[in-house]
Amino acid sequence: MNGTLRSTRDIAKAAVRAELARVAFEMFARDGFDSVTITEVAAAAGVSRSTFLRYFGTKEDAILGVLDAQGAAVAGELRGRPAREDDWTALRRALGTLLAPYLSDPARALTLARMVRDTPSLYARQLEKHHSWRPLLADALAEREGTVPGLRHTVRSAAALDCLAAALEAWTSAEGRRDLLALLDEAFAALR
Repeated sequence: MNGTLRSTRDIAKAAVRAELARVAFEMFARDGFDSVTITEVAAAAGVSRSTFLRYFGTKEDAILGVLDAQGAAVAGELRGRPAREDDWTALRRALGTLLAPYLSDPARALTLARMVRDTPSLYARQLEKHHSWRPLLADALAEREGTVPGLRHTVRSAAALDCLAAALEAWTSAEGRRDLLALLDEAFAALR
């Protein structure tokens, strides 16, 4: 089988994972993250608790599991940016690709952003995931210039991720009424 084709089993697993995440999100949004148990989410989705835990190790992962692949995706976007772009421009453009869900479904994105902001365990997990992106972005920056990743790359990656976090916080605090891309631009401009 061609390595680029996904097996039927992989497609089915992805569909189950997406459905479990959807059910969890709806329940957490309606009843509050801390008020809903894994057992309740599993029952609502029509699966056992152990099945839920095969797909998501924690409740937090049911909400933030999508972030796992996003770090690698942003690093890939960063590598693909034109060589003529400076690091800040390339980082800004690469991180901007993460905002598509916020722009396509702002109501859902705002619900998620509020849930993360207002739930300490979700907020901590999101910070942890963003922190894990630093080396990925630092490696991509170094590759763009043909060097070995160093402190400069790590610092720039960390600063760019903080810009993203600040823009998302400002957008959430404004109840989604501000232009998120403009906020990200503003955050990056503050670094220059």
